Amino acid sequence: MVLSHRDLGGTGQPPLVILHGLLGSSRNWQTAGRDLSARFHVFALDLRNHGGSPHAADMSYAAMMNDVVEWLNAQQLPRVTLMGHSMGGKVAMLLASRHPERVERLIIVDTAPKDYFWLAHRAEFAAMNELDLGSLQSRAEAELRFEARVDDWAMRKFLATNLEQTPSGAWRWIVNLPALTAALPALEKNPLGPADRFDGSTQLIAGGKSHYVEPGDWGAVTGHFPNARLEIIPHSGHNPHMETREAFVRLV
Repeated sequence: MVLSHRDLGGTGQPPLVILHGLLGSSRNWQTAGRDLSARFHVFALDLRNHGGSPHAADMSYAAMMNDVVEWLNAQQLPRVTLMGHSMGGKVAMLLASRHPERVERLIIVDTAPKDYFWLAHRAEFAAMNELDLGSLQSRAEAELRFEARVDDWAMRKFLATNLEQTPSGAWRWIVNLPALTAALPALEKNPLGPADRFDGSTQLIAGGKSHYVEPGDWGAVTGHFPNARLEIIPHSGHNPHMETREAFVRLV
């Protein structure tokens, strides 16, 4: 598994590796990543079954973690600041716990080491799987068809970013939709075991309007990451790197 990545600048600075969330890609991090290149050499990865990276049936957190370790080895990066958002945050937590020698600092963006169950995810995946690609004319049309299941217009636009048009004019999913659909229940689970622990510097950045990190989660966070500190961006939802980018970049 050779992961695709974007080099967002900052050559010569300490390396920062960014892992995106479910249905996202390195493209979502271009603006914040370039801002961060003032202090870091920024690499944004496409996790397996996303963006420009290869597709595979296995969508487990262990597989994604191993992909990132292999990428670090290939890039000859022995130790990095590792940042992950949502699903990518869970991959980052697992990698830091299992390979602490590879992580200088850990930054977790709006997720916690716990199980999730989101009805919204199921509605979004249902909308994507129901979309008739054969009759589709544009991304805008896809967004209209998503309305029956997905209320939020920003989410409809986000889902449509995973569509691309082939040279023949047909539309296809960039993501491996069957593999992601099958893996959704596992992806919502906490990938950490009781013994998983990272003693290094850890920062958890949460959106004040998001419900992914609740006050009751802090005990679980510090149980695995005893040197963690919490930063809340009050006016942000689940995507602080886009919704409140300047505040987010300052914190990182």
